[in-house]
Amino acid sequence: MQIGTPLERSTGMGPISSTPALDGSPALEPATRPTGTRPVASAVRATCKRLLDVSIASLMLIAMSPLLLAIAVGVKCTSRGPVLFRQRRIGLDMEEFTLLKFRSMRAGASTAPHQEFVARLAAGGVPDDQPIKKLTLDSRVTRLGAFLRHTSLDELPQLLNVIAGDMSLVGPRPALGYELALYRPEHFERFAVLPGMTGLWQVSGRCTLGFMEMLDLDVDYARRASLRRDLGILMRTPAVLFTTA
Repeated sequence: MQIGTPLERSTGMGPISSTPALDGSPALEPATRPTGTRPVASAVRATCKRLLDVSIASLMLIAMSPLLLAIAVGVKCTSRGPVLFRQRRIGLDMEEFTLLKFRSMRAGASTAPHQEFVARLAAGGVPDDQPIKKLTLDSRVTRLGAFLRHTSLDELPQLLNVIAGDMSLVGPRPALGYELALYRPEHFERFAVLPGMTGLWQVSGRCTLGFMEMLDLDVDYARRASLRRDLGILMRTPAVLFTTA
């Protein structure tokens, strides 16, 4: 007989701890923690979250369609290559999916710089608390792409990922496969929920936080996910984007 969630079985992790949340949210009681058979309350919350995701994402796609079209035309007219950038990421239960973004780099640009950063981080060549920032001043990034990255407008196509069910509006940052080498055992708990367009990491410091701090915040969110917490993060996100753009 198998005990625990598929994620717990695959990673060898024990039950989720009941330490206080990093943002002051109450910890889950043992009886409400995820198990192999999810409680009714958890299923209801997941259904409500899914309805909220689809409703808001659909409304945003409709309301922002002129902006999305303008960005698509701008990307196509200012550099050769496709409008959308597609990248394999790891989501719920460590399943891979294709994440969508507006292309901000020149066609065929290498992702080696980020892979090298992760390799140096794993080897101890980069401090754990070094901030993670989107590259804007980079020869691989187009002029329009730098603006899209600075304002996070490049991430708007992920609304399609939300509608498809690969992502949520709120959740951990979608992980890259080669980053898993840096994870401590508890970091795999972040895969117990859908990745999100925004999340606790984004509204808690965003580009001022280090890689490990981001992972810790993602785990904290996954352990104590709730609709109330999601709404709070959604309400804080616009202010964070405007103040850091």
